[in-house]
Amino acid sequence: MAKYRMALIGFGGMAGWHTENVRQKIKDIEVVGAYDIRPEALETAKERGLKAYETLEELLSDETIDLVTVATPNNFHKELSIAALRAGKHVLCEKPVTMNAAELEEIMAVQKETGKIFTIHQNRRWDRDFLVAKLSKEQGLLGDVYMVESKVQGSRQSLHGWRGYAVNGGGMLYDWGVHLLDQALQMFGDEKVVSVGAHLCKVFANEVDDNNKLFLRFEKGASYEIEITTNCLINSPRWHIQGTGGTLEINEWSGNGTLRRLKENAEMTWSDDIVYTAAGPTRTMAPRPEYTMEEVPLPKSTGEWSQCYENIVAVMDGREELFIKPEQALRVMKVIDLMFVADKENRSIACEI
Repeated sequence: MAKYRMALIGFGGMAGWHTENVRQKIKDIEVVGAYDIRPEALETAKERGLKAYETLEELLSDETIDLVTVATPNNFHKELSIAALRAGKHVLCEKPVTMNAAELEEIMAVQKETGKIFTIHQNRRWDRDFLVAKLSKEQGLLGDVYMVESKVQGSRQSLHGWRGYAVNGGGMLYDWGVHLLDQALQMFGDEKVVSVGAHLCKVFANEVDDNNKLFLRFEKGASYEIEITTNCLINSPRWHIQGTGGTLEINEWSGNGTLRRLKENAEMTWSDDIVYTAAGPTRTMAPRPEYTMEEVPLPKSTGEWSQCYENIVAVMDGREELFIKPEQALRVMKVIDLMFVADKENRSIACEI
């Protein structure tokens, strides 16, 4: 028998995913019900064996519910999360947690007041490609990392449903940017972001950004570039990371790629001879001799999105600390707030985040 009972607010595509993921992988949580303002969504919930709450108040007043997952359009996250916390529920909120940092600070104040768990579904912390990149940095396989490129490139052009509307918090910065920025801050830990920039393009969408370039500089000098596109027909590698001792390229989501680093005690003998390439004569950009480099195995990663819920169960049990903390999400939202300003004013912005 499950220890905890869960209900969902909002029953669209992501809520369906949450329902099946928890049912299949999290034995200590039973998904029992859902509320949505759309009658057709409630019918879908019933078809999946869930209780369809007729009102939000009915769900929140159900004393048998321990955990609420908020999976609505982004502009409703704040009010629904606060309502659930005040009703005595633990809360998992879909990303982006709110529309801005100030809204999240309101939720955090209520969380401290109620003492309930509040966390965010930043599930891409468990993506295998990200874990390979993060572990490569943490294990020192690249030396000191000074340049990171993180790219997610789609080709369907359009944004699905409410994600195309500004009032709902649509657009790629909120949809994918929040994931990739969270990964950036996780990769560099407590190191502060000291400047941000953004180019938020509206190529096919009328109201929101659909193709983006995002820029971060960290306090020790590392440059971090994020690209999110919706009309790319020839994809770049998912990751390209340069360090003082090596280079990492990860091709796609599975985490497959190449880590090439400098050999120990294999100093290069420089020649004054100019090297002639297809691009003309050069010394600086001539290829490095193969004997000075080696390819090494990539770190093993075993991330699963279900670990988010496993951690929530452990926190409710009192066995673990919360893995995705509101304070971490607040850093991400502060960066996003500044990126909207940077794009609007066509400049980079100094900060300490």
